[in-house]
Amino acid sequence: MNNKELFLALKAFEVEKGISTDYMIEQISKAIVIACKNTYGGNENVRILMDPEKNTFDVRLVKTVVENVENPNFEISLEDAKQKKKRAEIGSEIEISLDPKQFGRIAVQTARSVIRQGIRDGEKGQVIQEFKSKIQEVVTAVVEKFDIVSGSAVIRVGKSDVVLPKSEMIGLKNLKEGDHIKIYVAGIKETEKGPRATISRSHPDFVKRLFEAEVPEIYDGIVEIKSVSRDAGERSKMAVYSKDESIDAVGACIGARGARVNAVVEELGGEKIDIVEYSDDPVKYISAALSPANVISVTLDPNGEKTCKVTVPDSQLSLAIGNQGQNVRLAVRLTGWKIDIRPESGFFGEDDEEEDTLDFAEKKEETVELDEE
Repeated sequence: MNNKELFLALKAFEVEKGISTDYMIEQISKAIVIACKNTYGGNENVRILMDPEKNTFDVRLVKTVVENVENPNFEISLEDAKQKKKRAEIGSEIEISLDPKQFGRIAVQTARSVIRQGIRDGEKGQVIQEFKSKIQEVVTAVVEKFDIVSGSAVIRVGKSDVVLPKSEMIGLKNLKEGDHIKIYVAGIKETEKGPRATISRSHPDFVKRLFEAEVPEIYDGIVEIKSVSRDAGERSKMAVYSKDESIDAVGACIGARGARVNAVVEELGGEKIDIVEYSDDPVKYISAALSPANVISVTLDPNGEKTCKVTVPDSQLSLAIGNQGQNVRLAVRLTGWKIDIRPESGFFGEDDEEEDTLDFAEKKEETVELDEE
């Protein structure tokens, strides 16, 4: 490979991997210094000139001119020095051009290792830079490869490839190479193989960001998303609020004929979304969070703990609890309150019983199933 081919290869590598030519020149230079050190008895006084614009690649080992050479790796005789530079004199330094092909096998292997490590470090830095500005945002990615066996996909975000696990393919059907999909960048974590972006379609904030894109009032700050709870792929609850009393925060998120919420539902593959109005009054907030069930009363813990007892009509009990306790579980996550649901008749438990909400929900679901049988 001549100099021109080398620099063309480095530029192609920059386009493909996103690692700059200047960075790779730096890594190659480090590798050459190590190779020289290993080949020439520890002499690492090397001057390297690599200029992509002029296609120049020159490596020179620096030696000191002496009268009697004791260490040929570091020294050169005055007679030999004058053949290369007529004005050479004792004590001066002289540069001797090197051919990298002259390096020993071990030196070459070491140099290759240095370059490989440099590439890995460059990719590591590139991943961090690629995703640093995208953390907690929704981005559009391209499916590069789909693994039928594991069900995972390799997707490309910018110039970086990231694995999207099967568990995160919520709302995506019949995925194939070349498809453009939306993903949420949750963060960057360190692994044994370097930094990896954590991407998700199950994260509650994915729903939040989708609504920000669909609802101008949210993007402009007129409507605020206070909280989101989610059973990814099945159901989400979102609490919204507006300081402007003339603005219907819930209505703004639903949109005309449900257009806005339906756009998000479609992106999530049909996941149900309950949008409720946030309130600083916990009684109102908890009542709204349990929708679509109607609530008769909410009794807060007199000791100041964030627990409450909610009474609903007997006919609404299953609706309030939800399938396998899903509705009340999402309401608990949304509000941050522990909710104990009781029917109006009081048949399922008395006030002095200490019963966990979710356990109760599961027991009720079992009862309903037995009754249906």
